[in-house]
Amino acid sequence: MAEPNARPAPPEVDRRAASRAAVAARRARAALKARIASGHLSPLEVLGAAIANPEGVEGRMRVTDFLLSVPAIGATKMRRALSSLGISDAKRLGGLGIHQRERLRVFLAERMSRRTRATRLVVLAGPTAVGKGTVSTYIRENYPDVMLSVSATTRAPRPGEVDGVNYFFVDDAEFDRMIEAGELLEWAVVHNAYRYGTPRAPIQAALDTGKSVLLEIDLQGARSVRAAMPDAVLIFLLPPTWEELVRRLVGRDTEDSEEQQRRLATARIELAAQNEFDYRVVNASVPQAAAEVVELMDARRRPVRP
Repeated sequence: MAEPNARPAPPEVDRRAASRAAVAARRARAALKARIASGHLSPLEVLGAAIANPEGVEGRMRVTDFLLSVPAIGATKMRRALSSLGISDAKRLGGLGIHQRERLRVFLAERMSRRTRATRLVVLAGPTAVGKGTVSTYIRENYPDVMLSVSATTRAPRPGEVDGVNYFFVDDAEFDRMIEAGELLEWAVVHNAYRYGTPRAPIQAALDTGKSVLLEIDLQGARSVRAAMPDAVLIFLLPPTWEELVRRLVGRDTEDSEEQQRRLATARIELAAQNEFDYRVVNASVPQAAAEVVELMDARRRPVRP
């Protein structure tokens, strides 16, 4: 006779479904650990994803497994780190408290900074129509020692743009595949229209050989890169005046009136974020702005951010 409060055994179909789900979860965690260990995923990216979605595969990962996946952290260093950070070895990434998250983030950022101190990733960002593409093209043509990262985008080429030089122009299916495969350092939907992303492999290959890389992206992408690679130097490109920004946007005649107004509204928001950046360069003259960016790439010391 069954006990009065005994829970009924789940049907066989439920047990099978639960078993399949458990196997899928283990495989997802194993794949995640492999991507961290191989360098395809930054530990800071994983921590950010865990905070954003505590019930996702990143959030469900134990802190012990996470740290052991980070290159050059073994069992001894892992235990020492958990002790100094005040984190229990039973904790999962998504279950960390606010202060624990911040201590872990600082620990990871400092560790990544020490490992990449000799390399330089420089991000050039700014509002729409400020001339980011024009300045980066000038650098490509006049400073051959600077490596420029080529972004992928789902938008169509503008007149004069060349696939593989200005952008990698891909369709939505290919962009989805790149996201799924972990091939993008960052990606975002820009102006509520098209997706842009930064292929990870060429950047990492250049940094591994000690080269500096210039990455021209939007504000969302710059923030993502800062989170993933805290040692990156961020440069904000400014227009001489607001009126000049409006003139450039209208003058290039690549958007209709409604789209122009939407981009100008976004530009006001983007301009307000300039203090998040390490340096600011005014694009009054393309050659001069390009020279300043290249000079900053050669700077030996980063400024202290407020």
